[in-house]
Amino acid sequence: MNEEMSHEIVLDVNGKVKRFSAPARRLLSDALRGDLGLTGTHVGCEHGVCGCCTVLIDDQPVRSCLTFAIAAQDRKIRTVEGLADADGKLHPVQAAFKECHALQCGFCTPGFLMTATALLEQRPDPDEEEITEAIAGNLCRCTGYQNIRAAIGHAVELMQSDI
Repeated sequence: MNEEMSHEIVLDVNGKVKRFSAPARRLLSDALRGDLGLTGTHVGCEHGVCGCCTVLIDDQPVRSCLTFAIAAQDRKIRTVEGLADADGKLHPVQAAFKECHALQCGFCTPGFLMTATALLEQRPDPDEEEITEAIAGNLCRCTGYQNIRAAIGHAVELMQSDI
């Protein structure tokens, strides 16, 4: 029987160093969910199409179902669990999604939250076209996207009022 060799993988996830052993081919989505218990990152299509598994690596949105965990070493990973403050206060993007009813079943929500967070960190005041373009790679079967776009616009207002 040919056993696959395990490697020690060290990841910086949400500001905490996490260590585990896994084969070199372990996907980041599987490592986050299975090895680290961070189940907020959802896995939908497993082909990088739907965006449910989006996390931020070095502040850039990345499909964790297409990324090997070992390739994320020495980089900063942020998942949906890392958005809220330690005291539980929601990140402005999370608060806006809640206030604008930008979810229904919620399966795609973590990917949209991470995509929107990256957008607003890079462009603090995007216009409607930029918002639409930023979320074009995330699929939602429930909402029709209107409330999602509205929530991102509202998050801009919340973030500007916190300044």
